[in-house]
Amino acid sequence: MLQKVYIRHLPNKIGETVELAGWVTRVRSSGKVAFMQFRDGTGFIQIVAGVQDVSPQDFETIRRLTQETSVRVTAEVVKSEKAPTGIELLAKHVEVVSETHDYPITPKEHGTDFLMDLRHLWIRSPRQHAILTIRHQIITAVRQYFDDLDFTLVDAPIFTANECEGSSTLFKTEYFGESAYLSQSGQLYMEAACEAVGRAYCFGPTFRAENSNTRRHLTEFWMVEPEVAYMDLDGDMELAEGLVQAIVSRVLERCQNELKILERDQEPLKQVLAGPFPRVSYTEAVKIIQDSGAKFEWGDDFGGTDETIVGSKFNRPVIVYGYPAEIKPFYMKPDENNPKVVRNMDILAPEGYGEIIGGGQREENYDKLIEAIKAQKLDPKTYQWYTDVRKFGSVPHAGFGLGIERSVSWICGLSHVRETGAFPRLPHRLKP
Repeated sequence: MLQKVYIRHLPNKIGETVELAGWVTRVRSSGKVAFMQFRDGTGFIQIVAGVQDVSPQDFETIRRLTQETSVRVTAEVVKSEKAPTGIELLAKHVEVVSETHDYPITPKEHGTDFLMDLRHLWIRSPRQHAILTIRHQIITAVRQYFDDLDFTLVDAPIFTANECEGSSTLFKTEYFGESAYLSQSGQLYMEAACEAVGRAYCFGPTFRAENSNTRRHLTEFWMVEPEVAYMDLDGDMELAEGLVQAIVSRVLERCQNELKILERDQEPLKQVLAGPFPRVSYTEAVKIIQDSGAKFEWGDDFGGTDETIVGSKFNRPVIVYGYPAEIKPFYMKPDENNPKVVRNMDILAPEGYGEIIGGGQREENYDKLIEAIKAQKLDPKTYQWYTDVRKFGSVPHAGFGLGIERSVSWICGLSHVRETGAFPRLPHRLKP
């Protein structure tokens, strides 16, 4: 019995005869030789079948294989200078597992709506496979980074009784006779968790009921949200910068083939590792926007265009800190030297991709937090569990949220976040 192997392990199997199981992506034949493009979920490779190398029955079977027919293949692994991966397979035997007819996604050009309707099949393509592979490595890098820094993963609930980012973007649902909401963020829970375990992070889906159809917005997306006891804004910025660098480093190390499939220019990614990120205040960022000729006043919140203008001034991610208190949530800690701004920060990705991280230092004083909650016309009773954290052993603490989809979009060089996950949710797309 031959041991089943995967395409990603074939470079270690040169000269051996192996068995693979996967799917046909394309077949072409010329007289006495047939060429099968084959995938198995870990990669793509060419299988060559000569009329003298397989039985007449097998040769005819290979020649007639259709797109996405599932097969088992026995073949010899050989070097090939012409192959993208440096190897190819010489077929010895093929077995059809399930024959496919009329596969709807053909090699011709298709519209985006058509492909999104068939997302369950579109993710089989080399480009989408590359994106999902890079996403996996980004998530692995995140977990490894926090594990190495002694963080504890603490899962935050998806059903919540209170808002975090604003009531206008909540998905409301009935919950056994009372109202509940799909979580906008796990941050408030991580603030409680960090005073239990010191360094906490959650990693899960979050939801925003924004009817926004920009290239940067989804209604469901994944965020990693660390929170650290006894950390200030400077420590928060260092932690976030290190995370971004760890992610990019892992992708550059492990995803060269995928980046090439996406035709991603890697020089901007390499600049991420070149040194510390530039840091500019909100006020300095406002001047950059105004100097560009765009209309913007101090106190305005950044839109996508504004983030692009600021980010384009730097060749790697830039940290913008000290935003106006009036445009930030109640939990942000005011700057003691200038109460008009808070001790927060955003990391803006270069190349026009905008914000990928938002966070800052939280207000740890009970009375000031209650005052801030009331100032934003919220009910302190709803947040009693949250304010309890300030009543019993309160300490300075800080954290942030990194959006996985926006990070994938930037690192892969995508024009829209809809390709960053397997089954995206947009304002007018709930299927498949």
